[in-house]
Amino acid sequence: MDATAHPAPPAASTAEEIRLEGVSKTYPDGTVGVAELDLTFAAGEISVLVGPSGCGKTTTMKMINRLVEPSTGRILLGGEDVTRVDAERLRRRIGYVIQNVGLFPHQSVRANVGTVPGLLGWDRARTRARVDELLELVGLDPAVHGDRYPGQLSGGQRQRAGVARALAADPPVLLMDEPFSAVDPVVRERLQSEFLRLQETVRKTIVFVTHDIEEAVRIGDRIAVMSTGGNVEQFATPAELLGRPANDFVADFVGADRGLKRLAVTGIDTADLEHPPVVRVDDGLTEARAAMVRAGARWAVVLDDRQALHGWLSVERASGSGTVRDACRRMEAWVPVGASLKTAFAQMLQLEAGWVAVLDGERFLGVLTPESLHAALRRSVEGAVPETAGAARS
Repeated sequence: MDATAHPAPPAASTAEEIRLEGVSKTYPDGTVGVAELDLTFAAGEISVLVGPSGCGKTTTMKMINRLVEPSTGRILLGGEDVTRVDAERLRRRIGYVIQNVGLFPHQSVRANVGTVPGLLGWDRARTRARVDELLELVGLDPAVHGDRYPGQLSGGQRQRAGVARALAADPPVLLMDEPFSAVDPVVRERLQSEFLRLQETVRKTIVFVTHDIEEAVRIGDRIAVMSTGGNVEQFATPAELLGRPANDFVADFVGADRGLKRLAVTGIDTADLEHPPVVRVDDGLTEARAAMVRAGARWAVVLDDRQALHGWLSVERASGSGTVRDACRRMEAWVPVGASLKTAFAQMLQLEAGWVAVLDGERFLGVLTPESLHAALRRSVEGAVPETAGAARS
C-alpha cells in the first residue's frame, strides 16, 4: 500500500495537563456519583485515584474520555475543553487500559496493538514498525508473541499487550482502570516495576485507578483519596499522604502501618548518614586499632585507595602485626544512595546488621543505623505539608 494514500502518523506526542474544574456526576435518580471536583493532573506524572468501592474513582476517570458525560463542570486536556470536542476523536488521543485488558480474542496480538493506528489510516509498514517497537518496549518479543492470540498468553503477557495497544498511537494521556488487579501478587509486582520503567521512557500523563493503597503508594507521583459520594479527601504526594493524613478517613484508609509504608517513599538523605571511623586496606592493624580507640568505636569501615567500600573491621580483630586487608570482613549490608529507607531497613533485617553502608556507585558516603533511620523518617514526616483537593501546586 502506498504510504501517500493515507495521512502521515502524528508526530510523537508530549504529555498534557488534565484539569477538572467543578466536575460532577449526578444520575437521573438523584444519586451523586462524583461530587464537584477541582483537580489538576500534572503533565508527565502518574496521578492515582484510590478509595473504597463506589467512591466514584472509575467514574471520574471515565469522564476524562467521555465514556461517562459529566453533569457539571469542565475537563481541560492540554487547555482544550473535552466536553466540546468530538468524543471519538478525543478517545483516539487517549490510551485506555482496563482490568481485563479488553483485547479482541479473535485477532492476533499484532493486530490488537495495531488497532488505533489502523483507524487513523497509518500504512502497514509504519504500523508494523510501531507495533514491533511497542511489543519490545513492554517486554514481549514480536517474533514470539506478535502472531499469538490473547488466549495463548499468560495474564501478565495480556496486560503488557493491553498497555502496548493503549500506547500505539502515542497518545499524550493514558487512563488505567485497575490494570493489574486480575493477576497474582508476584506477577502484579513485576508488572508494576515494568510499568514504572516504561513511564521513565514514555513520560505520559497517566490517571491510574486502584483500590489498593500499597499499589497507589508504589506507583503514584500524587494520590487522590476518594470517599463515598465522590469526594476527594486529600490529593498529595505519597510521602505527604502517609506522613500527614488530612483527616480520620484518610488515616484509616492508608492504614495504621502508614509509617512503614512511608519508608518506601522516603529516599535516603546524605545529611542523615553517620560517619564511623575509616581505615584503609593497607593500614597496619595496630594503626587501625588506635584509630578506633581514639574514636571510641568498636568497629571501622574499610576503604581502598579509591574510596570504595572494601569491608569492615572490629576492634577485636585489629590485633597483631598484619594489615587491615588480612583481618577485615566483607560488607554485605549496603544500598545505593538512591534507595529508599525501606530498602535500607530491609537490608538490616535480612542480614541482621546493625548498620547499612550507603554508596554512590562504589564510593562510600556513610552509614544508616536504626537510630539514624528512625530520625530520618521522623524528620520527613515533620517536614510534610498536607494538601487537599484543589490546592495549588507549588
